[in-house]
Amino acid sequence: MHRLTPYFLIAGILFSSACSVAQRYMRLYPGTIPNSIAAPDRETLSANATVDSLTSHVSIPGLTVFLPEQNRANGTAVIICPGGGYGTLLTKREGSDVARAFNRLGITAFVLKYRLPDAQIMKKTALGPIQDAQQAIKTVRERAKEFGIDPGRIGMMGFSAGGHLASTAGTHFGTRYIDETGKTSLRPDFMILINPVISFNDSTGHIGSRDNLLGKNADPETIRLFSNELQVGPATPPAFLAHSGADVVVPVSNSVSFYNAMQKSGVKGALHIYSRGEHGFLTYPPFRVWFDDVVEWMRSEYLISTGN
Repeated sequence: MHRLTPYFLIAGILFSSACSVAQRYMRLYPGTIPNSIAAPDRETLSANATVDSLTSHVSIPGLTVFLPEQNRANGTAVIICPGGGYGTLLTKREGSDVARAFNRLGITAFVLKYRLPDAQIMKKTALGPIQDAQQAIKTVRERAKEFGIDPGRIGMMGFSAGGHLASTAGTHFGTRYIDETGKTSLRPDFMILINPVISFNDSTGHIGSRDNLLGKNADPETIRLFSNELQVGPATPPAFLAHSGADVVVPVSNSVSFYNAMQKSGVKGALHIYSRGEHGFLTYPPFRVWFDDVVEWMRSEYLISTGN
């Protein structure tokens, strides 16, 4: 229990400051949800003492908006994609807790509740999450003035399978999965990927996430398309990656392969590999360590002022 203290201490501090942070929830799509099949809303929220609060069976996607205090807002925004293997969403530890930490730095945060692949609610299950990620970028960028942010400083952050979704947004923006004739850029300006699933190959990919997103009988071409280390190009936005070298759930090679691909394409990035720690950084490194590394990288990219 002692090793868990730093994280829960920080989480408690963040929670205690929540009353000073404006937040609200909004549905992601103002009208019809694309690629959807009419079905009852079966969304559930359950507590899990080991991992997090789990949101499952998501069929109606949404954004929870976390606004910093007005006198601290700096114009940078981060859209956060919780992890959960494309089977559930860890909406607190990999969502609202991180959003509040960003608010303390003057960053506006949005926690994305994206659809989870399910043939009962989607015509093409592989496309639901990336459609929701692109819609989130579109929404935040088009409403930037309302949220008090710079439309050219909108990033995607993701944990585990949420990291796969964030990296998909950062490598597939040339394909408009929503709003095919739209003009608003769907390219995030930066990415923050925490122990991300990147590859769907047989040797290093996270097969559980692959099966949930693409199905157990996905063809090689589709697996390659959604193996995002193979989709990096010169226009890929800069990225920060953090991973544990001891991760036995999602191998560190996922982050290494993505970083190497960025290097080959001339894309700026940072890669932090911690010598120990489990998947999800449950006990190590503590929140303050890896989040401080995120903050320092954001300062180096002029996304946070040096005074914050």
